[in-house]
Amino acid sequence: MAMELRQLALNALCKNSWIEKSRLLAQVLPDTPVDLRSILEPQQEIPGRPALSLVLPAQLKQRSVHTPKGRAVLIHALAHIEFNAINLALDVVWRFANMPEAFYREWMGVAQEESLHFDLLNTHLQSLDHQYGDFPAHDGLWEMAERTKGDLLARLALVPRTLEARGLDASPQVRHKLASGGDPIGAAIIDVILRDEIGHVAIGNFWFRWLCAQRALDPLEIFSLLARTHQAPVLKGPFNFDARRAAGFDEKELEVLGLPY
Repeated sequence: MAMELRQLALNALCKNSWIEKSRLLAQVLPDTPVDLRSILEPQQEIPGRPALSLVLPAQLKQRSVHTPKGRAVLIHALAHIEFNAINLALDVVWRFANMPEAFYREWMGVAQEESLHFDLLNTHLQSLDHQYGDFPAHDGLWEMAERTKGDLLARLALVPRTLEARGLDASPQVRHKLASGGDPIGAAIIDVILRDEIGHVAIGNFWFRWLCAQRALDPLEIFSLLARTHQAPVLKGPFNFDARRAAGFDEKELEVLGLPY
């Protein structure tokens, strides 16, 4: 009998090993059963991930991508973002009950695509003679997950629609940096990630607006309130307006980008 999808998500989230996490993700099938109502509890500390040196963002050293180590540091930072993204998608599946079945299936699909992104970056990092965990990283994405774990609306507003959407803005600059630094493989991986991340942010936008409609809330007003309440960073340009439009942001939302909440 196939394992229930939300329990499978929790089991995968708890795995420290990338191999074990990806093995569980590979078990997800279109007909994997979904229990919408179960209240699940992790049996160990989450998120599961390899041992990392986690530091404040200001403590991360900037290195030139025109050196092999500098390129490896950047690829490692991107791999860390994608590993976090796997865990974030898995967390939203197990943690929040009583959503439509499509919600859980879509976010498990996101977790599987994020795992592909990590695999591409991790393989490339190994080709540069480094492993995931070789360099320090910061934990901003997961810290926001912790701050929003009590409210799905806040999670959708501030993780996919805010922090992950920043990746849409950053992708052109990161791609240029890798390409100009002599890393065409890394640049090509960014193309894949940007394509898929537009879809992931679009899923966040759809379910955020769906919940706003269910709760009779104005999306712009509640987003601003949630951003202030949970201390979301004010976004700074340049912004990738084309990618944001493709991900479902409307013109009113684009007009207030970069303004205080």
